[in-house]
Amino acid sequence: MDVLSWFAPLMLFSMAGLVVLGFPVGLTLVVHGVLFTLLGAALGQFPLAMMQAHMLRVYGLLFNEVLLAIPFFTLMGLVLERSGIAEDMIVALSRLLGAVRGGLALAIVVVGTVLAATTGVIQASILAMGLIALPALLQAGYDRRLSTGVIAASGTLAQIIPPSLVLIVMADATGVPIFRMYERALAPGLLLALAYVGYVLVLVRLRPGAAPAAGTAPGLGDARAAAWSLAPPLAIVGATVGSVLSGFATPTESGGFGATAALALALLRRRLDWTAMRAVVQATTLLSCGALFVLVGATFFALPFNAAGGKPWLGAVFSHLPGGEIGFLVAAVLLVFLLAFFLDFVEIAFLALPLLMPTVLALGIDPAWFAVVMCIALQTSFMHPPFGVALYTLRTVAPPSLPSADLYWGAVPFIVLQLLVALLVIAVPGFAVEFGDRGAAPLPPAEVERVLDALR
Repeated sequence: MDVLSWFAPLMLFSMAGLVVLGFPVGLTLVVHGVLFTLLGAALGQFPLAMMQAHMLRVYGLLFNEVLLAIPFFTLMGLVLERSGIAEDMIVALSRLLGAVRGGLALAIVVVGTVLAATTGVIQASILAMGLIALPALLQAGYDRRLSTGVIAASGTLAQIIPPSLVLIVMADATGVPIFRMYERALAPGLLLALAYVGYVLVLVRLRPGAAPAAGTAPGLGDARAAAWSLAPPLAIVGATVGSVLSGFATPTESGGFGATAALALALLRRRLDWTAMRAVVQATTLLSCGALFVLVGATFFALPFNAAGGKPWLGAVFSHLPGGEIGFLVAAVLLVFLLAFFLDFVEIAFLALPLLMPTVLALGIDPAWFAVVMCIALQTSFMHPPFGVALYTLRTVAPPSLPSADLYWGAVPFIVLQLLVALLVIAVPGFAVEFGDRGAAPLPPAEVERVLDALR
């Protein structure tokens, strides 16, 4: 029996077992990579020089310009949240839509969509909306589960609507250019927002008491205030995402410009003192370093796993799934949904997606379109325990009298909507197309080889 034949399954299942037991994912990946490299060298299966290859691969991460965009966009989002831009939008839109039944909940979806396009940081969006909108919703007599669910779900839109940090992570993990990821993700992100709006409208029609009308008819001043509150974030969106989509700037350049614009806006409004700035820098550092450490761990894990034939082994497993391409895509969505119970979105993106990519390319699936489908499925990781970042973030600002069970049950309808939208994008690829494109056509052979080279 070939010794290497059991290396890949043993690595995968032992790593999964330790993660389920609660061991840190980044550290578990690094330890697995080192131990199995040394074990393979001791058994004469790997050259001992593979240890040096680990260091060279990690050193190469320091020159990855795509990853450099993560701290820039994180800084931009946190500065905008601290500058009070979310508060201005929520107040203005609540006055504009307050007279409509369910209008406050609809305003939350609109604000969440705009914040998603300006921050890219889920925690910043949810903190801003939770602090400002949740008390207003509860005071107006809105259903507690609807109130918490719509805030948490709208905050997760920052994961898929550009300039999403998740899209940046996925672009690096799959070898797909970031501008293609942005193009593919824009329409599905807006589709998710429309699904949330539709759910609120249907709910208030079936259960009028769940979302009463909370205000008076808006006037011209309210409309002007809403337009003025939306102007700064939309301008930053045009300067950041638009420059990437047009090819005028790289993601790193766009992120740097966006962070600078956010700082300038905060200074003009005089809402960012040294204490707040220190907190912004600390949060940016923690988020960026956390993502990088997981990437380092995934790099350590991938080298012996691939050398032991891990990707062909997984490809053989997925190739036997019934249903062909559709069966594989549905299975991938369900796999990501299950992994989200145990892993963070960064960990799933850096670990699971590269392992699925060879099968994606073998089936002729556009990797950018596939990554967007996975990104929608990954949104569920923010909405259910044990990680449930959106729920736990909202819990920190929710009134103590609000039961945690209401947060969990309020998220259930939106988790279902997220999975349904992911399945819809699978069934109708035209929902995630490039500009000027009509579907998710397979990549040409040269492009397939380029992506495979990047994954190696």
